[in-house]
Amino acid sequence: DGKCLTKVEFQDRYDVRDEDTQSEDSVLNNAASQLKEYFAGERSEFDIPLNAAGTDFQHSVWSALTRIPHGELRSYSDIARDIDRPKAVRAVGAANGRNPIPVIVPCHRVIGSDGSLTGFAGGLEIKRELLILEGALTA
Repeated sequence: DGKCLTKVEFQDRYDVRDEDTQSEDSVLNNAASQLKEYFAGERSEFDIPLNAAGTDFQHSVWSALTRIPHGELRSYSDIARDIDRPKAVRAVGAANGRNPIPVIVPCHRVIGSDGSLTGFAGGLEIKRELLILEGALTA
């Protein structure tokens, strides 16, 4: 929106804007640069102003996701407890699935309580690759 990043969409695997297609939008350019660094293994945290459209509950879930350290995993139950809504596990899953800013808001770090990889907007293979990139899973 010119001030904050509002959405990240998947196209091709790690297809981040090329340097020669820079936008006049400094937030977008900064996000593209930081994502390239992340995919190159040079960045573990993002410093980008965000403004995702969502409900208060969704924002509480997305905020909890940003507190999951790089290379670590949490379950939906963990997130529900973190936001003081321990019985809202399914609602946490739904909010996680509606995260409009994947990777930067790391919804890929959330797994099933049995350790299984569960849904991800970019697909389970990309989720697995992101977790391998972060060292949370082995190849």
